[in-house]
Amino acid sequence: MKIFLAQQNYHVGNFEDNTRKIIEAIQQAKVQGGDLIVFSELCICAYPPRDFLYFNDFIDKCYTAINTIKEYADGIAVLVGAPHRNPSVKGKDLFNAAYFLENRMIRQVIHKTCLPTYDVFDEDRYFEAATEWNIVEFKNKRLAVTICEDIWNLGDNPLYTYCPMDNLINHSPDVMINLSASPFDYTHDEDRKGAVKANVLKYRIPMFYCNCVGSQTEVVFDGTSLVFDKDANLCGRLLSFKEDLQSFVLNDDGTIDAAIIEPAQVIRDKDLNPENLEEKLNIAQVHDALVMGISDYFKKMGFTKAILGSSGGIDSAVTLALACEALGAGNVRAVLMPSEYSTSHSVEDAEQLSINLGNPYDIVPIRNIYDTFLAELKPIFKDLPFSVAEENIQSRTRGNLLMAIANKFGYILLNTSNKSELSTGYGTLYGDMAGGIGVLGDCYKLQIFELAKYINREKEIIPVNIITKPPSAELRPGQKDSDSLPDYSILDKILYQYIEQSKGPDEIKAKGFDAAITDRILKMVNMNEYKRNQFCPIIRVSPKAFGVGRRLPIVAKYLS
Repeated sequence: MKIFLAQQNYHVGNFEDNTRKIIEAIQQAKVQGGDLIVFSELCICAYPPRDFLYFNDFIDKCYTAINTIKEYADGIAVLVGAPHRNPSVKGKDLFNAAYFLENRMIRQVIHKTCLPTYDVFDEDRYFEAATEWNIVEFKNKRLAVTICEDIWNLGDNPLYTYCPMDNLINHSPDVMINLSASPFDYTHDEDRKGAVKANVLKYRIPMFYCNCVGSQTEVVFDGTSLVFDKDANLCGRLLSFKEDLQSFVLNDDGTIDAAIIEPAQVIRDKDLNPENLEEKLNIAQVHDALVMGISDYFKKMGFTKAILGSSGGIDSAVTLALACEALGAGNVRAVLMPSEYSTSHSVEDAEQLSINLGNPYDIVPIRNIYDTFLAELKPIFKDLPFSVAEENIQSRTRGNLLMAIANKFGYILLNTSNKSELSTGYGTLYGDMAGGIGVLGDCYKLQIFELAKYINREKEIIPVNIITKPPSAELRPGQKDSDSLPDYSILDKILYQYIEQSKGPDEIKAKGFDAAITDRILKMVNMNEYKRNQFCPIIRVSPKAFGVGRRLPIVAKYLS
């Protein structure tokens, strides 16, 4: 049997374009003699549709798209993902479903069993879980069709009551097929292979795994669809961070007509969950995810041009380089806004960066505006000493200027804040925390240094001085980040323990971290939840990003 995997980049609610892509892939597979073509989870409407699932009109459009697509399921069978209305008066209104289309008919509908509610997932809010499991019979083959999370419920401590494959295996299937929308993080590539391998080893039949690709606001999908033979060897892998269409021949004995890419014995058996921050971990993938996150956010929102403040620091430099790669250098405008506290080399570094990248830039000094603010506030501030108030005036002045230019010329402001800063509240609301999308908000400072080195892997794009000089906000004379924060080599590792690993203070201290520094950092994190709650969407690249995947109360007492 010749099976195609169609790894495509969909757009939530863009039924016309999603349907067009699906039909084009079906037609290509037909021409190449395909028997079956598999698409990803909820491909009709794109994943995650979230509360659009409450709109009857949205579901009607899903059904209309399926009825259009089924007309092309002649001479080839098609598996597509879409919501399916629950005919019962009990339970939720919808199932997350896979539609098996053949001979221009909806021949079978398979419902998802395991509905994740952790991190960025909230499927139990919308869908009813399956309680029946049936094989799809096609061309003398018995297909066990599952959807994404359905294959992750293995191991000693399963999350769900049911494991659909434990029921489907009783029907003697020949192959497992999984439609997936599995988001990227820098550990997930290995996790995914491990999960597929575990299923193949347990049930002793091959698996075809089709994942979507593309970014939906903050959630990035890397694709990297997989094919494993019956002996758990990796025999097929589609491209990462790109659309792809590939075919594989499944033999009657469970082997695949393809060379082995990775034998079973070299593929991890357990999740990749580093106990400690590894700032270099899969940095090339992180780079590609951020570029796709920027590109898709602009493309799918109908934006074309970006603006950002270029300070001569490493965060804005990395953001600018990523944006130029994603959007084209001519579409990214950098604004240098020096104050009386800015060093001359910071301006020179920022200029050289834009020259290297070839993007347009402006220099707009803020000293006169800042002095006017101080003059107008003098009757209120009187002779009180310089403080964070004056520092934040500079930051908000810059934010105002950036937004003014953005509004005048139709730019979208890219935020350059990193995860270390967002964690500890080291940023100014309505100033340097302004933006339409947070590019680096899920990358710790140590990871950003590694990103800069990766960007410079072939030639110097980011001036070396930007990478090597001590980080500084330059809001007061001689200011350094280390004046307000612990050294990043300590800070980031404690933050990683608390945020990614969900460790409490005693557990972190038991790892050898200083007690006073640990308490101070954790207090900063919790006290600044109100700031993060007002922040823009952040492109997710870690297992635990700020935003929809980490939901904490603002007014909690814990560790405050």
